[in-house]
Amino acid sequence: MTQFYDARGNIYGVISPHALRHFGIDLPTDAAQCALSRQAWSRAAIALCCDWPDGQRPSGSKSHRSDGLLIGPFQSSPPFDLLIVNTDGTLAERSGNGLTIFSQALLEQGLMPEEGASLQVHHDKQDASSVAVKPAEVADVQGFWLDLGQPGFGPEAVGAVGVEPVQFNNVEVSRVRPLAQLDPAWEHSQFVRIGNPHCVTLVQDEAALPGNAQMLESPLADSLTAIAFAMPVGAGQPCPAGINLQWAMHAGDQRIAARVFERGEGPTASSGTSASAVACAAWRAGWVSAGEVQVVMPGGTAPVLLEEEGGELTGVRLFGTAHQTKR
Repeated sequence: MTQFYDARGNIYGVISPHALRHFGIDLPTDAAQCALSRQAWSRAAIALCCDWPDGQRPSGSKSHRSDGLLIGPFQSSPPFDLLIVNTDGTLAERSGNGLTIFSQALLEQGLMPEEGASLQVHHDKQDASSVAVKPAEVADVQGFWLDLGQPGFGPEAVGAVGVEPVQFNNVEVSRVRPLAQLDPAWEHSQFVRIGNPHCVTLVQDEAALPGNAQMLESPLADSLTAIAFAMPVGAGQPCPAGINLQWAMHAGDQRIAARVFERGEGPTASSGTSASAVACAAWRAGWVSAGEVQVVMPGGTAPVLLEEEGGELTGVRLFGTAHQTKR
């Protein structure tokens, strides 16, 4: 049935469309049609694959046994279509760790070519986005490089409204009032789009980085949910479609410490696109230069490769690795 994989503490279930249909989930055969009809089947798929079996939820754990569900492949050869389903039943535009996990599942199924493949994520927000994935080895670790493309910066890149321009290290960033009201240290945020929307709050001290356990508890959990999640679960402020939240601190040469609160899920041990957004925001703030950046999260450290030309970032690549785990 569902196979679970761990990518730096970020856990996803992987299941084929055929298997879901076998268990009674009425899933269209085409990935694009699945995305358009997700309200008819996504919550049932999450309940089937991601809910804890009765009496098996460990004390203090999150309400689901994974951070989401990957459905695919829809083909037997590349390019491969897939869906990334959040535990609230919505569809994600992109997930670095999710795509890493899906690539590992394809490799184990004998479907991933040596030269890599293109993965197309289908969702109901914008056009499907494609990511080129290539098997690789970094520091004796087998994994994959994900080509995430060119980032965009600023409120217009993520559809943010009602934010104020402020200065940070002589660079214009944004003051997101709901975040600044929670903590005065959260005054400076950089919006980044890297296939999906992110709000990276730049802090000077480690004490200003929220802990994952802290972000699971009220009232902070409720406040962050209102900011990150779209309506009707959240307030959709400052982004009506929701926004992934990160906090970042300069931790040394080409090294950034980060925390993550994802729309559709909440606090996570790590996130690939969040790590990429953090690296991009750190570059724009002058904390790091182009080249390899290490983003340190509770679940592990993600290498992110920033490519610069003519004073702007032209590309972002993320290295990810994953392994099967029992849930």
